[in-house]
This record gives sequence, structure tokens and C-alpha cells, in this order.
Amino acid sequence: MNYSRPVSNKNVTITDKFWKEKIELIRDEVIPYQWNALNDNIDGAEPSYCMRNYRLAAEILEKRRNGEKTETFPTDKWYYSPENDDSNSFFGWVFQDSDLTKWIEAVGYSLQNHPDPELERLADEAIDLLCSAQAENGYLNSFYTINNPEKAFTNLRDHHELYCFGHLAESAVSYYRSTGKDKLLRAACAFADLICDTFGEHGKEGYGGHEIAEMALIKLYEVTDNEKYLNTARLFIDRRGTKPYYFDTERGESSGNELNYIYNQAHIPVREQTEAIGHAVRAVYLYSGMADTAKYTGDEALFAACRKLFDNITLKRMYITGGIGATKDGEAFTFDYDLPNDLAYAESCASIGLVFFARRMLQADFDSKYADIMEKCLYNGILSGMSQDGKSFFYVNPLEVNPLACRLDSRKSHVKPIRQKWFDCACCPPNIARLISDYGEYCFTETENTVFVNLYQSSEVITDKADITILSDYLQSGNVEMIINAKTPFTLALRIPCWCSNFSFSIKNPYIKKGYAYFDIENDCKITACFKPEIKIMKCNPNVRENIGKVAVTRGPFVYCLEEKDNGSDLHLLRLSHNPKFNFDGEAILARGYRERIGTSKLYYEYAPSEEKAVKLKFIPYFQWANRGENEMCVYIRY
Repeated sequence: MNYSRPVSNKNVTITDKFWKEKIELIRDEVIPYQWNALNDNIDGAEPSYCMRNYRLAAEILEKRRNGEKTETFPTDKWYYSPENDDSNSFFGWVFQDSDLTKWIEAVGYSLQNHPDPELERLADEAIDLLCSAQAENGYLNSFYTINNPEKAFTNLRDHHELYCFGHLAESAVSYYRSTGKDKLLRAACAFADLICDTFGEHGKEGYGGHEIAEMALIKLYEVTDNEKYLNTARLFIDRRGTKPYYFDTERGESSGNELNYIYNQAHIPVREQTEAIGHAVRAVYLYSGMADTAKYTGDEALFAACRKLFDNITLKRMYITGGIGATKDGEAFTFDYDLPNDLAYAESCASIGLVFFARRMLQADFDSKYADIMEKCLYNGILSGMSQDGKSFFYVNPLEVNPLACRLDSRKSHVKPIRQKWFDCACCPPNIARLISDYGEYCFTETENTVFVNLYQSSEVITDKADITILSDYLQSGNVEMIINAKTPFTLALRIPCWCSNFSFSIKNPYIKKGYAYFDIENDCKITACFKPEIKIMKCNPNVRENIGKVAVTRGPFVYCLEEKDNGSDLHLLRLSHNPKFNFDGEAILARGYRERIGTSKLYYEYAPSEEKAVKLKFIPYFQWANRGENEMCVYIRY
């Protein structure tokens, strides 16, 4: 299987105003803020207990090394708290360890383009603490180390040891590639070796309940060339969904009931799966690992399954914002075209996972549809998860919000009208930080002969084929200029965005295949592209019941929404004119519309045409909503 590889984040310098601001916000505000959150130093925020757990685990291990007997505590819950559990036990969610490793991963990416000795020193101290909580056999999980080490690897379905390992490995690779320091990498490899010995070809036939170990093992393989990591990732994937179910076996059960394991994507073997199902984050993390494994093993059947799953998500189960996961029940996919706006879950982590999946598909199948999805998620469903000051976050990213309903309707209790300072289950904030810090690595991929430009922003990229400077006005005029200093003849492939129906290049008649325009580069040159962003009125497939008679407004990669701050309350009474006369002011979109008058207090009355008054509608980019206090919001409007 032919595949491309990302151009390293180290070799990409983002100069673009839009993305440089976001990356600097992560470095200057989010990383320090999250460090305070991990250390429980934010007033009014949910405590993390993360650093407290690592310190306690290190102390307990030291006592055991000295021959002291330590207490054991229950391991039968997902969440532990000072109010309900012994003061010497583990606190927080069973996956709390991953909050620190995701923070370290974000730090690693940040240091690649912005050396910061003080931040590096702080990360080194955190790594020292983390490694002090590692047992001699390589095991590293504070929950079981504190509460009962004899129970390790006894509940793979629920208790996230392999998930926490996955984030440990990914942080180790990020930090090693950035700094050259291998302490954390050696710790991750020691844990990986234990996992490979325990669950390898001659070990238990287990696999994780919350996937990520698969793609993390591949990352270790990429750094170390140790094939046992690739082989174990493949085993985890091959075993998943086979009978007898391992999750039954570890409980001494033999139900064989597929419904029990839809949540974990373990109901049937992965090559037979054609619909994205179950917990949305787990799903796209699994699919990412599948795509990686298929790429390195040449497994065409596995990659064919990935194609079917990607298409099922993006053509039938994805919100226009790139959000996935329609229901709070299991944070899960439901069925085709079930995309309620006000009940949406659309977890920030799920959109991030979809970007991971899309990038891996793009590396093995040079089709612009994968980069289109990356762009959609990045500009909409992911950026919406973080406030403009980087100090509050959304877990859930709905497409319609009525604050009163969020408070009084339990079905919508998961939807928040304002971003939160932190969460007891804080997977999303550090996930956003690590993705945006690594943004440069999503922009360009390359093969032996070709450099692919997947995302457009002002930047400088260094490859062995050419140094390329991009001057981009992509979000305003759509003009993008590429100044190419060629080192050897090569092919440059430029993505044609799916939203663009009016594009041009300064070099005429390029070869176009699967949404990329290919140019043969022999010498230094300049290529100018124009991807003219137009305001578009977008309609859903009629099978999306909630949006019959409604439309959304987009411009370029951005989805737009209405907020009460600009348009008054009761947004459901607004209608877009059939002659909207759109006006773009550089950020917002203004349009003609109507507001229905409420002329009666009766609940029911005989039909008559509604009375309306003309109004001026103001649409703002979806990612900007909820930065001006609590108010109503909607993406879809009557038309």
C-alpha cells in the first residue's frame, strides 16, 4: 500500500494570523491554565486530583519497595471522591492519569516551534513525578497502583489502563521528538513491553474497552522500529468483536450478546463493521488505529472497512460542524440521519478523533475528501470547544441552545449555554490543546515524489524537495500564493476545497485527481491559487427530520450561526428571506429575514398565514458563539 507521511511539525512554521493566534493562545494561556487545573489551583473549577494521584502512587511504590504493607481499596467504580471514598485512595475518574499525559503531549508540540526553557523545566518535573509512579515491571497506572495492584488488567472493558497507556505513549513520542529527551519514552516503552508480553501472541486475548492503544502502539513503532508494537496493535484489532467475547471471559460470563458491546465497537469483527456505532470517541480512535495498521501491514480488507466507516460517518452521521455523536446516552452514534440540533452531544474529543481518522485515511488514500473533513472539524466543531481567552471549554457542542431548556429539561442537561472552567472528566480541554499545538503537522504530507498541501494558511514549510512559503488570504479573498524554492524536481499537489465551486490557478491546466491539482515543479517558481469563498445556503438530506424546511449558512470553511445577542430572543421565530442579499463584513454575515409575530396567547387555533416583520439577521462563525455571555444560539434557520 502506497502512503504519505506528515511533514513534521518541526519543519512547519505557521505565520497565519488566524492560526498563529490560536497556537499562541494554547502556549500562553491554555497550557499554563491547564497546569493549574491539574494541580487543583483554579477557584470554582472541578478538582482534577491528577497530580495528587501520581504523588500518592509514587509514595506507595516507595513503601512497597521498602517492604512496607500498604492498604488496598475498592476498584469497582468509575469515579472516586473524598466524599465517598477513603482519604488514602485514588480520587477522580479511573482515566485521570491521561489528563497529565495529554498536557505533556501539548507541551511537546508547543516546544517544537517555540522553545521555552521554563515550560520545558516544568514538563521535566512532571515527567519525573510520572516516572516515579512506575513499577519495576513497567506498569504505570495510578488507579490500580494506589487502590489494588492485584486487580491490574482484570477489567479491560471499563477501567482504561490501555487507554491511559495510549496517551502516555503519545505524549512520550511528542516530547522525545521535540526535545530529544527519552525518559518518558523509555517509561512508555517499558509499559508497552509489559502490555505486549501480557496480551501478545502468546498472552491473554484481551483488548481495550476504550480504544487508543492501537494507534499509540503504532506511534511507538514509528519511533523505535520495534515490530512487536505493530504486531500487538494488529492483534488488538484482529481480536476485537470475535467470539467468545473477551469482555465476557474476563467476567466469567458467556452471554455472547452483541448488544452488550456495541458501545465499545466490539460487537462484531472490525472488518465486518460498516456503520459507525457506539461511543463516538472510542469509535474514531479505533478507526484511526485500524487505518494506521492497514497502512503498515498492507491489509487491504482492513482499509476497505475504514473507507466504509469513514463514508458512513461523513455522509450520514456527522453534523455540518464536523460534530459526531448524536446522543448523550453512551455519548454515541445512533442511526443514519439522526442529527438532532438541541440534543446533540458532538463531544469536542469526538471531532478531534475524526480529524485523527481523516488524516490517517489521507495518508493512505490521496483524496481531498479527508482533508475537507479535517478542515470542517478544525474551523467549526473543535474551535467551538474553547473560549476565545482559552480559559473555559465546551464538552458538548450543540447546534441549537435555549438556556432555559438546558436548566429545566433533563434531556438537555448535558448541553451548557456557557463554557465551563474545567470538568471532573476533563478529556476535552487537553485534547484541544494537543491538537492545535500540532496543527502544522496536519497541513502538509509527502511521498517520495510529491508534496501535498492539505490546509491553507500562511506558513513556511521545509522538505527535502523544496522550501515553500505560503502567503494566504484564504479566509477572506481565497487567494493563496506559494513561493517554491525547489531542491529537486517534484510534484506539488494542491487541495481543491469541497466548498469551492469557483477556483483558478496561475499555472493552467493542472492534472486533477480526487480533489487535488497536481503541478510538476522543475525549478524555483511561484503558483497563485484562488479558492473564492462564497456565502452558501446549505440544506440537509430530507431524512434529517429536525431540519425539514430549514437551512444553514456557510462561507468558505466556516459554518455560521445566529445568537440572541445580535438577533433578539426566540430565534425559532426567525426566517431567512428567499432574497437575503447577503453582506459579508469581514467576519459576520448580514442578511434580510423575517420575525414571526405572536398574535395570540392561545395554545391552539385555526390556521392562518403568519404575520411577519422584516428584520436584519446577523450570522457569526459558529466557533465564536457563547463568548458574550449566556444566550440562545442556532445554526439552522427556517427558509
